[in-house]
Amino acid sequence: MRSRLRTALATLVIACLLPLIADAASVQSPDGRIRVDVDVNERGEPFYSVSYRSATVIGASRLGLRFRDHAGLDSGLRIADTGQRVSDNTWEQPWGERRRVRDAYRELTVQFVASDPARGFAVVFRAYNDGVGFRYEFSDQRYYRDVAITDELTEFRVATDATAWWIPGRAWNRYEFVHHESGLDAILLAHTPMTLKLRNGVHIALHEAALVDYPAYVLDQRRDGVLKTDLTPWSDGVRAYKATPFNTPWRTIQVSPDAVGLLNSDLILNLNEPNKLGDVSWVEPGKYVGIWWAMHLGLATWGSGLTHGATTEEAKRYIDFAAEHGFAGVLVEGWNKGWDGDWFASGAGFSFTEAYPDFDIEAVAKYALARGVRLVGHHETSGHVTNYEQQLDAALDFYERLGVRQVKTGYVADGKGLERVDEDGITRFEWHDGQYGVNHYQRVTEAAAKRRISINSHEPIKATGLRRTWPNWISREGARGQEYNAEWAIPNPPNHTVTLPYTRLLGGPMDYTPGIFDLLHQGPESQHRVQSTLMQQLALYVVLYSPIQMAADLPENYERFPDAFQFIVDVPTDWEESRALAGDVGDYVIFARRERGGRDWYLGAITNEQARSVKLPLDFLRDGTRYRATVYRDGDGADWKSNPYDYVIETLDVDSSDAIELELAAGGGAAIRFRAVQ
Repeated sequence: MRSRLRTALATLVIACLLPLIADAASVQSPDGRIRVDVDVNERGEPFYSVSYRSATVIGASRLGLRFRDHAGLDSGLRIADTGQRVSDNTWEQPWGERRRVRDAYRELTVQFVASDPARGFAVVFRAYNDGVGFRYEFSDQRYYRDVAITDELTEFRVATDATAWWIPGRAWNRYEFVHHESGLDAILLAHTPMTLKLRNGVHIALHEAALVDYPAYVLDQRRDGVLKTDLTPWSDGVRAYKATPFNTPWRTIQVSPDAVGLLNSDLILNLNEPNKLGDVSWVEPGKYVGIWWAMHLGLATWGSGLTHGATTEEAKRYIDFAAEHGFAGVLVEGWNKGWDGDWFASGAGFSFTEAYPDFDIEAVAKYALARGVRLVGHHETSGHVTNYEQQLDAALDFYERLGVRQVKTGYVADGKGLERVDEDGITRFEWHDGQYGVNHYQRVTEAAAKRRISINSHEPIKATGLRRTWPNWISREGARGQEYNAEWAIPNPPNHTVTLPYTRLLGGPMDYTPGIFDLLHQGPESQHRVQSTLMQQLALYVVLYSPIQMAADLPENYERFPDAFQFIVDVPTDWEESRALAGDVGDYVIFARRERGGRDWYLGAITNEQARSVKLPLDFLRDGTRYRATVYRDGDGADWKSNPYDYVIETLDVDSSDAIELELAAGGGAAIRFRAVQ
C-alpha cells in the first residue's frame, strides 16, 4: 500500500512539474524542407541544429551569452516554454531588385531559464523556404538591466569537407580582399557573408540581418568545422553594451540546393523591420558619373594644386556629359578643404562645408540643377569619426540647401582605425564593424533622412538588409571595388566579380563602380589593367546590383566606343523583378531583370578566366510578347588578356519559347536588352 502511495505521489509531483519543463522543440519551413531542432544537453547548454531535406546542414551548435558583470547564460539552463506562429504576407520595396517580396515563415520562440527563473532569455527562430534566421531576445528584466557582453557563443557546426568562399575577418583592409576558395582547414577568422558548398551539393551562406546597436561578428573556427560568432570588440575589450529590453541581430543561414538559389533569396531583407521613414519618393535610384577615376589613375589629385581634379570647370564638363546622356548625378571628390598633405593620416583636418578656392560649389550646384542633373555629395572622413560627427548637421544642412540628394561617405582607415575622442578628450581607436562604428553609420543615415538625403557608404559596415528599414541607405561598398584596377594596387582577378554575387552581394547592393572602357590604361603588358573584356564591363550593370550605378570611366573613353556605351545609357538601375538564371560560385553568373514599371528585360552574363558556352532558355520573358534583343557580346577572338576589345553588337527577334547561346570569352561577358515590341 505504502509503495503504491509513494508511486502515486511521485507521479503527481512529476505531473505538476511537467508544465515547467518543456520538451525539445522544432519548427519547419512552409515547404517542409528545412527543419530546426532546439534542445539543451545534460549540462544545460542550449543548442540548435538545422537539416535540409532530412540531411544535416548545421550540426548541434551552441547558443548563449556571457557578461562581464553578470552570470552567463551559457549552461545550467532549461527550456521553460515554447510557442509557434505562422506568417505569410507580401510587402513592396520602394526600390530594389524586385518590387514585391513574399515574406512567408514559421516561427518558434524558445524560452530558456536558469535555476533562478529571474535569469533567462528567449531565442526566436524563423524558418523560411530559403533559410533560417534566429536571434536572442531579452525582456525588461531587473537582473540584466544593464549588461556588458563579453562573448556570444552562437555556433555554426558544418561538415569539415565543405568548400568555403571567404575573406579574412578583423584584418587591416576591412572587407576589401579577394575571396579565398578553400577547405575549412584554411579558415581562422572570416567575415560574413561566407558561402559554403556541402558535399551533397547543398549551398549555405552564413551572415546576419538587422545589425543595429550591436557589433558585427566574424566567424572564428574553433574545433574543426565549428564556426563561432566572434563579436567585434570596443577598444576596452567589451563586445557590446546593452540595456534590457533588447534583441540581437538575426543570425542567418541561407540554404539552397544549388548556388543560383542563394542569389534568389530574400531572407536578409525579410528579417529586417519595415520602412520607418514613411514617404521615400525622394530617394532617387539612377546613374551617375564623376570626378573620381582620374585621381585613381594619377591624372589628377584630390588635394589642391596644378592637377586638382575638383575644379569648377572640370565639374561643369562632367555635368554637361551627364546631361547629354541622361545621367542623374555627378560625383565630385576632393572639393573640400582637408585633402592637402597626408589626408589618410589627418582626418581631423577635413572641413565639410568649405570648398577649395578653385571649386565654386554654389555655382556648380546651380549649374547642375539647371541642366537637370544633381551634384552628388562626398564626405571623406579618413576614419576620424568625432571630427565628422561634430560637423555632421552643418554639413548635411549645407548639402540640403544646395539641392544635393545623395552623399557618398568614406572611412579610409585601417581596421581598428576609427578615431573616437571620448568624454575625457582621449583618442580611442575602434573597429569599423564594432558597436561604435555600427551606431555611427546609423546616426549618419538617420540624420541624412531628416534632410531627404540618401547615403552611399564606402569603407562601410557590412550590408545586413537595413535598406528595408531606412530606404535612404541606398548603397554601399564593403568589398574590393573597381578602384583596385587602377594604378596603385594588384587588380581584381577575373574570378572576383563572379564570386561577389554569391558572397558580398547576398547582404545587399554594392557600389562597385563598373563601366571602365580604358582597360589597358598602362598598356597591355602592365599589371595595372582591368582583367575583363569590354563586354563584361557592360554586363556588370545587371549582375552587380545597386540602385545607383556609376559610369566610372572618363567621358573621353566612352566617346571612343559610343555603340557599346549605349547599353550603359539604356540600362535601368531599379527593377520590377530579378531572376538569377544560372551560375556557380567563382565560375560564372547570369541574371535577368525587368525594368521597374516597364516591359523590357535586361540580361547580364559574366565568366571567370575560363571561356564558356551557355545555352539559355528565354522562358523568363512574358508569354505572348515579342522582343527585339540587342546583344552586346564578346567577339570570336575576345580574351581579357590578349584581345579585350573584340566585341559584336547584333539584334535578334525572340520570344519566351526561344533559347539563346551565349559564348563568353575568358574574363568576358554578354549584356542584352530585350525591348518589348508587340
